[in-house]
Amino acid sequence: MTEAGYLTIGKVVKKLQGRYPDLSVSKVRFLEDEGLLTPSRTPGGYRLYSQNDVKRLESILYLQKNRFMPLSVIKEELERETSQGGGASMPSVENVALASAIDDEETRNKLHPIDRVPELLGVEVSFVRQLSEAGIIRLRRSPHGRDLVDGKDFPLIRTCDGLRVYGIGPKNLRQYVMASNRESSMFEQALQVYVRKGGGVAMEHTDETRQRFETAFAEMLALTGQIRTELITRTIRQSFKEMGE
Repeated sequence: MTEAGYLTIGKVVKKLQGRYPDLSVSKVRFLEDEGLLTPSRTPGGYRLYSQNDVKRLESILYLQKNRFMPLSVIKEELERETSQGGGASMPSVENVALASAIDDEETRNKLHPIDRVPELLGVEVSFVRQLSEAGIIRLRRSPHGRDLVDGKDFPLIRTCDGLRVYGIGPKNLRQYVMASNRESSMFEQALQVYVRKGGGVAMEHTDETRQRFETAFAEMLALTGQIRTELITRTIRQSFKEMGE
């Protein structure tokens, strides 16, 4: 097999990171382990990705990010295309991946009947109701009494669905609802004090103060998220260490 036109895994990641900043070598390998990617191998075992492999990866990443599809549903779609003669290029999946961004924005900014969620996200209605009961999302009611799901909650629903493979369900996630309520109060107080600095007692809602608010809020989320990650990591690693002793 000639290696002309093929890319190493590192070059594939570099090629796509502009559109998908969180893409990493480990994530691409994970997708391969899950059976969604099957790159060629050199005699020495190095992965080589063809242009079709790269297009397939782009489709997977797009469907995850913009169509809120869990990997299990994406895999079924890819396999269906292959069985229908789509081959490695996956033409209809690519068409989905190249769909207008306006459509995605409309999807997120709409309320959707709960019975359409399986079609849109690949998750069961019962799972969405469990998330609502746990306080993770809030269902709305139409004038006709139908339960509606906010499109802005789609990424959160997809994230929760991804945790199910590890046995973490809606009931387990209630602790995050309680924690977010406590942290929200802390953030609100801290942000008001921060934004008011140098601006008197009353906080005027100008473009400048809104920008200061958004910037500070984003940084606070990143910093507290890092602390949370470090604390959980330390605890889990210590537990594994004690288990091996």
